[in-house]
Amino acid sequence: MTPEPYRTALDAAIREYETLGEQRRDLDRRLSHLAQTIGTLSRLMGLVPTVPLGLTDACRLILRGGLPMTPVEVRERLLDIGVDLSVYASDLSAIHTVLKRLNEAGEIRLVPRPHGKSAYLWQAPPTAVAIGPEVARHIRQSGQFHIDVPSPGIPRKRKKER
Repeated sequence: MTPEPYRTALDAAIREYETLGEQRRDLDRRLSHLAQTIGTLSRLMGLVPTVPLGLTDACRLILRGGLPMTPVEVRERLLDIGVDLSVYASDLSAIHTVLKRLNEAGEIRLVPRPHGKSAYLWQAPPTAVAIGPEVARHIRQSGQFHIDVPSPGIPRKRKKER
């Protein structure tokens, strides 16, 4: 079988993967906004959430909104949606710790800002699992992989035994 059908299938798979990734990011962003709206409206009505979020999950929810936020901004948003931070001796210290751990885990990333205060941003999933964007671009343009395979009939050199 010629490589052309494989290239066509690979291109289609990459395009679909990238499209689904974008849809997933859009859905995550919308779910985050809706959860924040529900939390705010519930709090305004005096309702207590039936499933309270832990601090880590609450921070994830806030940051999935897609905006870079400083720890102080995260705290303000958490308070806005009704997260009880009074259980912490230092709420900002607890938030810093959670953000640091999420950053180390690769879920969020630090974004430098011009005025000196860095912000955290939700880390979007990669656009391809097995290959990077440069490789995908190369495949689309050339349709060839570089594979270093010795020609048949040419013996490989053996490693010297010690």
